[in-house]
Amino acid sequence: MRDVSIELKPHPGELARVASLLAQHQVTLRAGTALVVGGRIVARFVPSSIESARRALDSAGVRFTEGEIVPVLLESRAGELAMLSSRLAEGGVGVRAIYLTGTAGPLLELAIVPDNVQKARRVLEHVAV
Repeated sequence: MRDVSIELKPHPGELARVASLLAQHQVTLRAGTALVVGGRIVARFVPSSIESARRALDSAGVRFTEGEIVPVLLESRAGELAMLSSRLAEGGVGVRAIYLTGTAGPLLELAIVPDNVQKARRVLEHVAV
């Protein structure tokens, strides 16, 4: 699984334009966000099909980057995110994004986009429920 990150132009309707491109290529979103960071508008999302998302964005000349996702299951309780992020930091792994991609009873399914996938997998090997 992969995520996509794009910088949106600061114009009304830009998010709608990109969302329409994705819809035309039958791409649905499993998770995502759009926010202003230091004056830049950044959208990150987990598409249903990375290949279709690439085609949609490439066809319109929308520049984007991709990141590999490491899925993790955690219990939904106080301190779990602190424990997870501390382990990643102690292992020398930076986090580019974290998505909540699902819930099942007391469990949360997270999608983590680390700066080093192999390191993150080793660090998180014993974290998952």
